[in-house]
Amino acid sequence: QVQLVESGGGLVQAGGSLRLSCAASGRTFRSNVMGWFRQAPGKEREFVAAIRWSGAGTYYQDSVRGRFTISGDNAKNTLYLQMNSLKPEDTALYYCASGIAVPFVSRERGYDYWGQGTQVTVSS
Repeated sequence: QVQLVESGGGLVQAGGSLRLSCAASGRTFRSNVMGWFRQAPGKEREFVAAIRWSGAGTYYQDSVRGRFTISGDNAKNTLYLQMNSLKPEDTALYYCASGIAVPFVSRERGYDYWGQGTQVTVSS
């Protein structure tokens, strides 16, 4: 089992920045991929960004590429999402997820564990 706890959300004005964190505990050594998803009110949950620990790379949704950066600290078992130039449309509940075998990082189905989410609200 892997437990994921997100933090760092909050209220920020458009153009501002936030850094989300996801602390992982448990059998974290089995997680090969970690990602961030988000869900806005009335919408389906969508992929934001992901990272493969093997060094195979990072992945981003087109709307956040160049503004968001995903990274991780293996020693601290923590995943980060640096969000810059935030827009009102980035307002959502942001979830952290991890998976052992994730063939398509943008699809929820491949992830095994999920956090409870942290709210990000961007005011115009």
